[in-house]
Amino acid sequence: MKGRRILVETHPEDGRTRAALIVDGRLDDLLVDPQPDEAGPRPGEVFRARVDRMVPNAGGAFVRLTRDWQGYLRETKGLREGQMLLVMATGHAEAHKATPVTTRVLYKARHAILTPDTPGINVSRQIRDEEERARLAAIAAAAMGDDGAGLILRSLAEGVEAEAIGADIAALRALRDRAEAAPAGLVDATRATARAVALREWEGPVEEGPGLFERDGVLDEIDRLAGPRLGLPSGGSMTVEPTAALVAVDVNTGGDFTPAAGLKANIEAARELPRQLRLRGLGGQIVVDFAPMPKKDRKRLEDALKSAFRRDPIETSLAGWTAMGLYEIQRKRERMPISGLLD
Repeated sequence: MKGRRILVETHPEDGRTRAALIVDGRLDDLLVDPQPDEAGPRPGEVFRARVDRMVPNAGGAFVRLTRDWQGYLRETKGLREGQMLLVMATGHAEAHKATPVTTRVLYKARHAILTPDTPGINVSRQIRDEEERARLAAIAAAAMGDDGAGLILRSLAEGVEAEAIGADIAALRALRDRAEAAPAGLVDATRATARAVALREWEGPVEEGPGLFERDGVLDEIDRLAGPRLGLPSGGSMTVEPTAALVAVDVNTGGDFTPAAGLKANIEAARELPRQLRLRGLGGQIVVDFAPMPKKDRKRLEDALKSAFRRDPIETSLAGWTAMGLYEIQRKRERMPISGLLD
């Protein structure tokens, strides 16, 4: 089935929400709420935090987000212990570590992002029609008035009526005002749940109800994510295995040993890699051992990687080749690994 669809359902046993994005009949993205006992800070959530302890040797500071949650802040210029400040979680905490946070707070809605520390109105570069860009900029300017904060109109704002965009902007400004006046702790009672993030970030008609994942084969796809190996169209395979230090990816050609087999399998793996990392909730340092191929073919593979990750919503840096012929990628830890969420 062509097109994009969003499925949202509640797990019948534990009551947790999960959301799936289906693109052309295939699972493209997956969000699952954590277990109740793992419900720590989630990326994008804003806190009124207290500076607990400066750690000058490590170039950072520990901040108290709530009574039970601690964050780690690298931007320490002008800070002092006991100071209160607004911070935003930028990722999930790794095991036995504090949640990474930043003072560069953003407030996100479906059509706009409010940037308090970066003035100016900007329109997503993905919107290329000049008349539409001008229309959106005018809507934003009218909605912001003399507010000194900045605003980004997202690609999802393209073609949307002014009233809906204006409502988003008004809600963001109100949230910012509440945050600046809030006491210590989580600023907004609305958690960044799987449902909330899906409806804010994904595009497509939404269907909610029980049994949707089973009906559309999403449960089968999730079962496949439990294993590290997946097949490639050419007959090769790719293995994705997280370790304590990094995510190791291995690409093989299968039974094809012709000169072109390596490049073919590698390009297939490059196109599939962002989806696999997204579905598995993997980030940090990623090292790829591509199948053997001539060095002259590296440029084609690099182009395929750039094209694939350009469409991925999670911030990713393609670091390049190591001296031993491995390919390094650095990816933001925006999600918890799916293996832990499905236990």
